[in-house]
Amino acid sequence: MTTDAARERLRRWRLVLGGEEAEGTGCALSGRDAAMDGALSALYGTGDKPRAGRERAAGLGASAPSVARWLGDIRTYFPSSVVQVMQRDAIDRLGLATLLLEPEMLEAAEPDVHLVGTLLSLGKAMPETTKESARAVVHKVVEDLEKRLATRTRAALTGALDRSARVSRPRHHDIDWNRTIAANLRHFLPEYGTVVPERLVGYGRASRSVKKEIVLCVDQSGSMAASVVHAAVFGAVLASMRSVDTRLVVFDTAVVDLTDQLDDPVDVLFGTRLGGGTDINRALAYCQSRITRPAETVVVLISDLYEGGIRQEMLQRVAAMKASGAQFVALLALSDEGAPAYDREHAAALGALGVPAFACTPDLFPEVMAAAIEKRPLPIPDVG
Repeated sequence: MTTDAARERLRRWRLVLGGEEAEGTGCALSGRDAAMDGALSALYGTGDKPRAGRERAAGLGASAPSVARWLGDIRTYFPSSVVQVMQRDAIDRLGLATLLLEPEMLEAAEPDVHLVGTLLSLGKAMPETTKESARAVVHKVVEDLEKRLATRTRAALTGALDRSARVSRPRHHDIDWNRTIAANLRHFLPEYGTVVPERLVGYGRASRSVKKEIVLCVDQSGSMAASVVHAAVFGAVLASMRSVDTRLVVFDTAVVDLTDQLDDPVDVLFGTRLGGGTDINRALAYCQSRITRPAETVVVLISDLYEGGIRQEMLQRVAAMKASGAQFVALLALSDEGAPAYDREHAAALGALGVPAFACTPDLFPEVMAAAIEKRPLPIPDVG
């Protein structure tokens, strides 16, 4: 006799296999399950032969209303994380990017980083009637990212800035008691059960003036869409800190300085132009020309390192910035997407200069920046 657990396994396999002739489950779907199967079939069906019987076949059609209904259906039947994956697959597999130019499509879609990247890549093709809806989608994603990342980023960098400004004659309120005690343990008096500090260690008042300069140099080629979104959010967070002077530069074959828009990351994102070639050397030349205090500067290059400019000059600029005292960080991606494709030869060349190139998640980025500010070894993730 078939148990409930066995029936549930058959049901799940039926949804996975799609009901083609050889799927072999013998399981019929009805109600909500049949609707879920229809939504999956529209996206993941074979689509290369006529539909017969229960055979799964792709087909959302080319009309915006049918796609909008499909987007509403998948939000009904699947959790948000799954909806985001299905939307991304629909854009890639079925060429639905152009339909996102219609307001009703955007209102039905689930906002996420990848959808923002697709909208930004459409650029000037977006009609005026869609821009308001597109801006609402981008604003929602940016707002969610700021809630997730801002507090942790400010805490990590504030601590790093304070530690980097440590002084030996602090005022009472600026004493770092943990480090003061550790530095004076040899002056412990057993009879009194206390430490008599001979040397005080304290924090400088980093917030009184700008102590560090951070330059975010971001590749806006098409493959870097998620990194551009996260970089815009982090740029806005960093710009809100009085003790940091932040510059945001985006580039393809041209270089655009978006620093004056950092108070609104949505404006920053609409100021980018995803796609096109890559000239890292030109972008670094611009950043290098804006550095005024090298010893207090951190340059963060976010790029997959596929260089279309002059390779040797690019490496020479990195070496020159490091020699001047600037900290240089090379991130192959700033996203949650895992290991990216990148130019391994250029990554190895940077490594030889003492600049390890690695992919970084948004959650790790505050720790990377804190380490760079304090001139500590970077917390490079283990990819083994």
